[in-house]
Amino acid sequence: MKKFIAVALLTVGLGTVSQAHAHRAWMLPSATVLAGDTAWVTMDGAVSNSLFYFEHHPLNLDQLDITGPQGESVKALNKASGKYRSVFDAELTNDGTYTFEIRHSGLVGMYKLNDKPVRWRGSVDEVKDIPENAKGLRLFEVDNLMQVFVTKGAPTSETFKVQGVGLEMVPVTHPNDLFAGETSEFRFLVDGKPATDLDVVLIREGIRYRDQVDEIQLKTDAQGSIFVEWDDPGMYWLETELEQKGKRLDNAKRRMSYSATLEVLPL
Repeated sequence: MKKFIAVALLTVGLGTVSQAHAHRAWMLPSATVLAGDTAWVTMDGAVSNSLFYFEHHPLNLDQLDITGPQGESVKALNKASGKYRSVFDAELTNDGTYTFEIRHSGLVGMYKLNDKPVRWRGSVDEVKDIPENAKGLRLFEVDNLMQVFVTKGAPTSETFKVQGVGLEMVPVTHPNDLFAGETSEFRFLVDGKPATDLDVVLIREGIRYRDQVDEIQLKTDAQGSIFVEWDDPGMYWLETELEQKGKRLDNAKRRMSYSATLEVLPL
């Protein structure tokens, strides 16, 4: 009975975090801080209802990019996808901080044709190809960015480059220098400018084994910053999203999201 109650509470709690996302996409590294002449990290990736548990769909790795401390491209090795999760390895040969990221952007449409639902993907130039008898057409400009940071040796910040497009996080506190009992600052930008009044949620791992989700809900200030007070060590999933009027199409909505997996270590 307790198990049923716990699951019910988790479902309700997670539903309040982001009604727009029925499932959550994430990457989970085997470690975020490594040392030694040669170091490897193994990354799991999945789309699931419950954070960091494999129970729905493997993560699509087609858009995976790994950037090394000097801006070099690093190859993902041993990539594979199963029923519920994807996995890959990366060898960290240089000292410094690596950024692992997956970005999905483009134009998505939904409509009905002959009473059958159709999901469409294309470019702005291809919108004209949507049948004129399509009913209930809705268009969305989407930009979703997911990141994980891993450091070998001393942390560096050369990979924290702002592209000025969509939602981005600027780690004022280095993301591989997070400790329980301390406060960290992260700044968020939208198209390169401070993202103010942005709702940001953080959830610590292990929700299957506690009765409350215990999400941390914060709002960015005038500079786009949040300040997180870490009570407990562990892996945390950070997520924020923003919807605006279309930037390229007047009749579209623009949906952006940013997520990251962060590890908080004990002091």
